[in-house]
Amino acid sequence: MIGYVTLGTNDLARAATFYDALLSDIGAKRMWETPRGIAWGAVPGQPVLALMQPFDGQAASVGNGVMVGLDVGTPQAVDRMHSKALSLGCKDEGAVGPRGGGWYCGYFRDPEGNKLLAYCMEAPNSASAA
Repeated sequence: MIGYVTLGTNDLARAATFYDALLSDIGAKRMWETPRGIAWGAVPGQPVLALMQPFDGQAASVGNGVMVGLDVGTPQAVDRMHSKALSLGCKDEGAVGPRGGGWYCGYFRDPEGNKLLAYCMEAPNSASAA
């Protein structure tokens, strides 16, 4: 159902450097670029994450209650992405760990203040996570 998610940016070059580094570990790469935006994805024809300068010419701002979830597949990948995000200067918005209902995730804010989480839908001590 979801084709893409767009986050606003006021500095496309800085955002591109951040997302190139953050998303490379899960196999995502730039799927398309325009002078005003870039989108990353892992599989052609599947949903992408886009960063765009607002078309109305106003400054990009963070949406209250807006969050992008990145399904990274395993608890180990959640740990790695959350750690990498923090090493890239992100603000920690919730330590990595189980959240109930089979969720395992960690929350962070990108350099523009957008809230993201790395997650997977399996218990960290399950046989498939070993």
